[in-house]
Amino acid sequence: MGVVENKQVIFRDYIETIPKETDMVLKVSQIEIETEIEIEIEIERSGQILLRNLYLSCDPYMRGRMRNFHASYVPPFVPGQPLKGYGVSQVVNSDSPDFKPGDYVTGITGWEQYSLVRPTQQHLRKILPDDDIPLSFHLGLLGMPGFTAYAGFFEVCTPKKGEYVFVSAASGAVGQLVGQLAKLHGCYVVGSAGTTQKVDLLKNKLGFDEAFNYKDEPNLDATLKRYFPQGIDIYFDNVGGDMLDAALGNMRVFGRIAACGMVSLHSLSDPQKLHNLYNLIPKRIKIQGFLQSDYLESFPRFLEHVTSYYRQGKIVYIEDMNEGLESAPSALVGLFSGKNVGKQVIRVAHQ
Repeated sequence: MGVVENKQVIFRDYIETIPKETDMVLKVSQIEIETEIEIEIEIERSGQILLRNLYLSCDPYMRGRMRNFHASYVPPFVPGQPLKGYGVSQVVNSDSPDFKPGDYVTGITGWEQYSLVRPTQQHLRKILPDDDIPLSFHLGLLGMPGFTAYAGFFEVCTPKKGEYVFVSAASGAVGQLVGQLAKLHGCYVVGSAGTTQKVDLLKNKLGFDEAFNYKDEPNLDATLKRYFPQGIDIYFDNVGGDMLDAALGNMRVFGRIAACGMVSLHSLSDPQKLHNLYNLIPKRIKIQGFLQSDYLESFPRFLEHVTSYYRQGKIVYIEDMNEGLESAPSALVGLFSGKNVGKQVIRVAHQ
């Protein structure tokens, strides 16, 4: 293929506030497709493969990687290097017996057009193109967010038919699937979102029983009492803060809270305190933080169930697709102001 341009989104330096587009810079370098991997192999038979990236995932957890904090479950980005995240790619060249040129894979890759990676370090797995399922869905419905929803709902929340379920950030990559899984399980489901468009989407396309715009609700405690007069059995928390506090005040006895994300706190240097924690004791509420990687033994079952539901038309999935690597910084920043509708994905190249 010769020499080609390789656009990259470079991380400038560590930050303590919500990310801005200027915290990232687009860089264009050149890459020798036919010889670079041969040079690497001469140095070390490391089983590396060269990827052409097709889709990149924007996820809220990436905000944490922009801090110089090494005690997290995922290391920080390296200033001066491309951002890294989940992607769907095609193998260009390979020194690994498990991958051959032309294979489609998903796993951790750089925010760039081409990436040279070691499969074992990037958690790569092969995916088969399917006319019924877009490749990009392996970053959402069938990827990390989808499995987060599945593991969090079934493993952490242990739902029972007929229970009352509340989902915050319900139109996002995780929340939209939690709500639909809860409905399929026979639960009553209410979701919160930040725009009228998203509320309509939850009720009219994703099948939630009710939904509300939290920005129109000055008293979240009263709002939850209105939608859950008998209380909440399960709260799938994606935002933390005031919403978590209000939910704590409206949980039923033996209620369960899956603490999945704290997106409302990402821009706060001094997060607000919770006032309703005492409810944990008399109501015997379980609140549990979790990572999807805690439940990887359930991943094959998740793929089987969710793929089947999607093919049967029992689940729909909403993507917000940005075109071009140059749109990646604005797409990532937009997550923290609610600009995306559904799972935020960047198309780097066409298949």
